[in-house]
Amino acid sequence: MSDLILFWHRRDLRIADNTGLAAARERTRKVVGLFCLDPNILERDDIAAVRVSYLIGSLAALQKRYESVGSQLLILHGNPTQAIPALADTLKAHSVFWNWDVEPYSHERDTKIIGALKEKGIGFIEKNWDQILHTPEEISTGSKAPYTVYSPFWKNWSSKPKAQPVATLSDAEGLTEAELEIARIAGVKELPSATDLGFVWDGGMSIEPGEVAALERLEEFAYNAINSYKEDRNFPSINGTSRLSAALKFGVIGVRTVWKTTLDAMENSRSEETEISIRTWQQEIAWREFYQHAMYHFPELAEGAFRETFKNFPWQTNEKYYQAWCEGKTGYPIVDAAMRQMNELGWMHNRCRMIVASFFTKDLLLDPRLGEKYFMQRLIDGDLSANNGGWQWSASSGMDPKPVRIFNPASQAQKFDAEAEYIREWVPELRSVDTEYLVTGKITPLERDALGYPQPIVDHNKQQRIFKEIYQRQKGAIPDLGGAGNGL
Repeated sequence: MSDLILFWHRRDLRIADNTGLAAARERTRKVVGLFCLDPNILERDDIAAVRVSYLIGSLAALQKRYESVGSQLLILHGNPTQAIPALADTLKAHSVFWNWDVEPYSHERDTKIIGALKEKGIGFIEKNWDQILHTPEEISTGSKAPYTVYSPFWKNWSSKPKAQPVATLSDAEGLTEAELEIARIAGVKELPSATDLGFVWDGGMSIEPGEVAALERLEEFAYNAINSYKEDRNFPSINGTSRLSAALKFGVIGVRTVWKTTLDAMENSRSEETEISIRTWQQEIAWREFYQHAMYHFPELAEGAFRETFKNFPWQTNEKYYQAWCEGKTGYPIVDAAMRQMNELGWMHNRCRMIVASFFTKDLLLDPRLGEKYFMQRLIDGDLSANNGGWQWSASSGMDPKPVRIFNPASQAQKFDAEAEYIREWVPELRSVDTEYLVTGKITPLERDALGYPQPIVDHNKQQRIFKEIYQRQKGAIPDLGGAGNGL
């Protein structure tokens, strides 16, 4: 057996600040990267073509990064529980290393791979975390239970010291030509295009893939937008967010690197307003981690509601409403603008994600799992934990101490798109409408017809009354204990 360690990349498509990769390099110079295109993931019905395009672009960038340090990134296409142990055995690898994940499928897959590696006498790294700053076991209540409310989670999480970025892979030894030929015979292939895999995305890449691009985006954000993030993040017509969600989802940037950047920004800040903005962004990092911890501790979240009241909630079925929402033709300008942005770019501003999710559940009274799935079918940053957490928050079915939260689309537009810049950009047929009528949605039926814009498919005031009535009946029938406890 050689001293070769195969490092299996999953949601860590980088060579910098990668805990598992750094651990492999500490043990041997012969470290070779590996990525497995998993049909169990690629053949799901909630995979977005734009997300696969971003993945392939990031893998191409990662291959170049490996080449620059003297090694390779190998590509497999098949069931990883069989393909990875088989390749490791063929190459007589000493070990296979990887970083752990919070998602239910990952646990099942990794357990099988560990068993297969043990049978072949191949080593592996014990549970190693990389994508979060604190492991799920580290953050718990006084009674050692997982948190189910964000505020106490944040108080505990933020009080703990954070690890520094780990060493970047700077020099490594790859496979010889003879070993590469053996690897090809064993199933290693050239990196395919997204089209080769059956995914066609014609919308272009609004977020450039790859490690270097993500680091540049972080640097630009830390230099500019983070200083006014607290206010600007709410306005979809302003470039006030980091646009790092896809990078974090695929791990093309390390979370320790991100956190250190916030500390550096805080140290260089010159005003209380700037410090508040930086702290606000740090809280968003913690929200991301809160949802990951929740998915780890409560994998049933992937299937449905956390709160008892919503586990059998009588959501309505209306294909007409669903299609209008998907296509951005609801007759509510801010909702339609947001949906069209997502359909065209594969990305949607976070404020708008809350608006359209609230509209889906509280106005259209549709099952949030349908909306959650549509997001995953369209978003470049579609992530199970974050997407599920956001939708359950908007539907009031998740880990939120406020039982019912309803967004008024007109009020949201008036507050966060007061000049209708965002609406005009994404709903061009309404560009000639006066701003006052555009943000309130009070466009006359005749004008809507003349402009080719649909009438509102529902009445917001009526629908929210219906939702509240259903909720009160459901609450009376099923006492809501908040799922598995309030985490306080």
